[in-house]
Amino acid sequence: MAEKLTDLDLLATFLEIYRGGSITAAANRRGLTQPAVSGQLARLERELGEPLFLRGGRGVTPTARADELARRVGSHIDQLRTALDPAPAVEATVRVGGATEFMTVRGLAALAPLTRRGLRFEITLGLANDLLTALRTDGLDVVLSAVRPGEDFTATPLTDEEFLLVGPPLLARTVDQELLARDPARALEHLPLVAYSADLPIIRRYWRSEFGERPKNPTAVVVPDLRAALAAVIAGAGVSALPRYLTESALTAGAVELLHHPEVAPLNTLYVVTRGATTPATDLVVEHLRSRDWGVL
Repeated sequence: MAEKLTDLDLLATFLEIYRGGSITAAANRRGLTQPAVSGQLARLERELGEPLFLRGGRGVTPTARADELARRVGSHIDQLRTALDPAPAVEATVRVGGATEFMTVRGLAALAPLTRRGLRFEITLGLANDLLTALRTDGLDVVLSAVRPGEDFTATPLTDEEFLLVGPPLLARTVDQELLARDPARALEHLPLVAYSADLPIIRRYWRSEFGERPKNPTAVVVPDLRAALAAVIAGAGVSALPRYLTESALTAGAVELLHHPEVAPLNTLYVVTRGATTPATDLVVEHLRSRDWGVL
């Protein structure tokens, strides 16, 4: 059963929303999902009996009550969060590797609290196989990998990435909904694709998982960065299968739409990987990451 949130947790989330100006920024800073942050804010607003923010397309605007609350509790919450951490300081450097998109959006926010305990991080961004090779040759200490490594590594499942098929509203309007219900691959095959690489690894996996065949669609854009792929989709270049943690804000804003609604979205497991003997600092990082409530990404 999930641990009951304390008032300190709610106020800490409120401060992140207030300081960042958006639910998304607070979720990234807290290492939580946007629904989790929205739920915490809703609970705090219920307890206070009045709204703290006005929601808009570009984020949230604090009310006068929010300004007052932030002035009253901001510095105290910051001090309490540091004072209530009973863990001893750890003076060490840990070399962590991960995918650029995941580390930028979620990974670094999850690691940031450990810097207050004295840990330093050297981050390497890249493809999973390259990072696992660096781990094997002692170039890295920890890898967050979307590829399950071989038996010579110690790998623990961390969370699941959930992939969504999204496109810009104008392209979504061209899909025949009756045909989509009967034969989704055929209904979608006229849509141009925005892909991570020329062999369509993520899109191909989605098509095989959901439709039982390879995509026959034309490819409009190939770009080796999922954030850039999302930008191309928003701009109208095509459609793509992308992780929920990247697309959630664009979906909420109406910049993209879901093109397909599977009963269970395709998932890809993310692992935290180490090799051989580890150090106390490495163990601390692994345990910290494992203990987080990542939800489904």
